[in-house]
Amino acid sequence: MAFKSMKFILLVALIGLVSFGMFAFAAEKITINLVTAGDQNMVDLFQNVLGPEFTKLNPDISIMVVGTGPGDSGSQKIVEKLNAQKSAGKEAWDIDVAIVHEIGASMALQGGLLSKYALKAKTYQYVTSPAAKRALGTDVEGYVIPMFQSQTALAYNPKYLPKPPKTFEELVAWTKSNPQKFGYNGLKNGASGVSFVASWLYWKTNNYKILAQEGPYDKKYEADWDQAFNSLKDFNKSVVMTAGNAGTLDMLSRGELWMGPVWVDMFYTWIADGRLDPNLKITLPAPGMAGQPMYYVIPTKASHAEAAQKFIEFVTSPQAQAKYIVEKFNWYPGIDGKYVKKYLTKETWNKLFKDISPADLQKNGKAFPLKPYYTDMMEAYEKAMK
Repeated sequence: MAFKSMKFILLVALIGLVSFGMFAFAAEKITINLVTAGDQNMVDLFQNVLGPEFTKLNPDISIMVVGTGPGDSGSQKIVEKLNAQKSAGKEAWDIDVAIVHEIGASMALQGGLLSKYALKAKTYQYVTSPAAKRALGTDVEGYVIPMFQSQTALAYNPKYLPKPPKTFEELVAWTKSNPQKFGYNGLKNGASGVSFVASWLYWKTNNYKILAQEGPYDKKYEADWDQAFNSLKDFNKSVVMTAGNAGTLDMLSRGELWMGPVWVDMFYTWIADGRLDPNLKITLPAPGMAGQPMYYVIPTKASHAEAAQKFIEFVTSPQAQAKYIVEKFNWYPGIDGKYVKKYLTKETWNKLFKDISPADLQKNGKAFPLKPYYTDMMEAYEKAMK
């Protein structure tokens, strides 16, 4: 009788442990498969920093990270993988979270490959960027949350230029008065040059909405491009063509240039590394310059969609955006900067936002052209510069 009573007591205790989540085998272990486009620093960030930090708070969820490489091709590889799984009729796909460029989000959404998760995410309330609504002409609202905003701006030396141009008109006038002191890298040697050309086109045509936001694609909207690029060819007579993104920064550092377009995160990283004069500044002239975000997306049939959303909520929280996106990489946050500010030291905030405020980004941060216009722009530029 005593033995039966003991068995009964043990059974009751066991049931209690399971009920309260204390039984060792009760919790399901989940591995999120995260695939990211971008350079190796993106893989390192998720694999060595964000993944482990998330797992500390959620011990039952681990992160497996795979990189697909830099540039648009890295995003295209992710889309190709998702398309292959869709075509194979798989019920559960093996990518839970993907980080893609604008072209990746646009292509994936048009292929029916993305889940409309963002509206349900706790951190979506902090997202105000227009880039979260449209990407290369595609309506992405609700399907993406920006990881960060990579932005170009004009770097300048206040020693020689105490009052930088506030508009492209002022830039042209200044360059003519100060020949060979402005430099950029054209279209073939780095995306900061591509951004400058696109921004010039927006300014000259006054047609940003069609070319970069809503479309449609129609050759008739390129009727005034010859005039725009001829004026750029004339402008180029007074400037230095640099050897690339790094080449522009090198020449600014040596004082050979007084102003030129740069990637903001690269600019501040060079200053932090001691490769660039810390007295240099940046400005974002009207009507604006092109940049682009990276997006968090969840595939339509992600195996662990709920855990994936939980991870995205963690990495897009104001605290995580402050610590990792702003402090570690000098990127502009994917969420509105005003929510990030209180988690940054005054020094860090001033470093990133002292010259270009969140309001400036909201007003003058532009997107790259829609893909067909982008292709035509590259061809038209090369033709005009012959």
